[in-house]
Amino acid sequence: MTNSRILPILALGLVALAASPATASAVTQDRPAPGAGAGVGRQIAEVRKATARFHSVEVARKAGYRAAGACAQDPEGTGAMGYHYAHPRLSADPAIDLRRPELLLYERRAGRLRLIGVEYYRTDADQDPGTDTDRPRLFGRAFDGPMAGHEPGQPVHYDLHAWVWKRNPAGTFAQWNRRVSCP
Repeated sequence: MTNSRILPILALGLVALAASPATASAVTQDRPAPGAGAGVGRQIAEVRKATARFHSVEVARKAGYRAAGACAQDPEGTGAMGYHYAHPRLSADPAIDLRRPELLLYERRAGRLRLIGVEYYRTDADQDPGTDTDRPRLFGRAFDGPMAGHEPGQPVHYDLHAWVWKRNPAGTFAQWNRRVSCP
């Protein structure tokens, strides 16, 4: 085949690849999968830059984050989320800012807490788990939920985990991380 025939075929293939829709499972770790768009990788880099200072739990506390319960581990054994530090004011704000996650996720290693990820959280407006007309989106994907609260008194809500500081074999946005454990 001559070069004049190869170039149009190659160009057509690239256009088809660029036009293919991204799926939620296409995004893994720091880099989006082919077709997912470079925007997700840039957004993850923004989250890392914005949260790097919170590797220090003391800095997180001074910024308004508070410990929110015990280490969260999946009772079915698929992993854990670690310790949640929630920012009450951010959780009440209706605006979603990827640089200001409502929760920070930590894991205890060698006696200290290490930042491993973030979680975005929104209360479900109608408190009906059977409807999702107010489901938020971030990173080009829908939040998980609506789901019942995990603690007594917690409302029906949506959430989205982003494992931006510790690799998750199940994917950047999976809820549980099998590489995280609770003591």
